[in-house]
Parts: sequence; structure tokens; C-alpha cells
Amino acid sequence: QVNVLESGGGLVQAGGSLNLSCLVSGLTFDDYAMTWFRQVPGKEREGVACISWSGANIFYAEFVKGRFTISRDNDKNTVYLQMNNLQPEDTANYICAPDKGPLIVAGTWTPSPAGYWGQGTQVTVSS
Repeated sequence: QVNVLESGGGLVQAGGSLNLSCLVSGLTFDDYAMTWFRQVPGKEREGVACISWSGANIFYAEFVKGRFTISRDNDKNTVYLQMNNLQPEDTANYICAPDKGPLIVAGTWTPSPAGYWGQGTQVTVSS
């Protein structure tokens, strides 16, 4: 059984920081890229950042470039998302997922989630 457990969310003021963690068990962690998504009620889930199995390739959504940093520790089966300079529009439920490898077309990446999902961790940014 695959388990995905996100943590680290919370309430912060605009300009603040949070560091999210995602622990995965039940699969060979370094067989997969990992992607962080976020979702707001009533809106589609959107990809935030993706990291390849080795960490050598990293992709970010335009709206987080320069503010968020994705990393992973394969010895700990954990992926992280350091979020700096948070803004109210970053308020969402942040979810991580093993990824079969993002699809890259014309320099644009599209997540390819493997179908294993956690419940997410809520991030709320106040103005």
C-alpha cells in the first residue's frame, strides 16, 4: 500500500515562509519524479513544482519561480517545498504525488502523476 503524507502547512502573513514535507512509503521512492500540486476549492489542481528522481531536473510553475524551492532526500523518501515570500494568492491545499516523469513540450512541463495521492496540507496566507 502506497502512503503519501504531507505536512508543514499553516497560517502565515504575507511575506512569510513555510517549508512543506511529503513522506512517501510503499513504493521505490527513487523510481519516481515527485510533483507538488495545489488546489483551491472550485478550481482545478495545478502543478507547482516537479523534481526528477535524482534531483538533477527541476521544473516550476511561472507563478512560483524565484520564491519556491523543491528538493528531495531519497534516503528519507521525502520531498520538500520551501516557500518564501508567500502571498494571499498562494492560499491552497498543497498536495504531493509521485510522478511518472513530467511531459516536456516546447519548454513547458506537464505533470504525469502516477495515481498516488495524499490528503494535502493547507497553506493559508493572510494579507
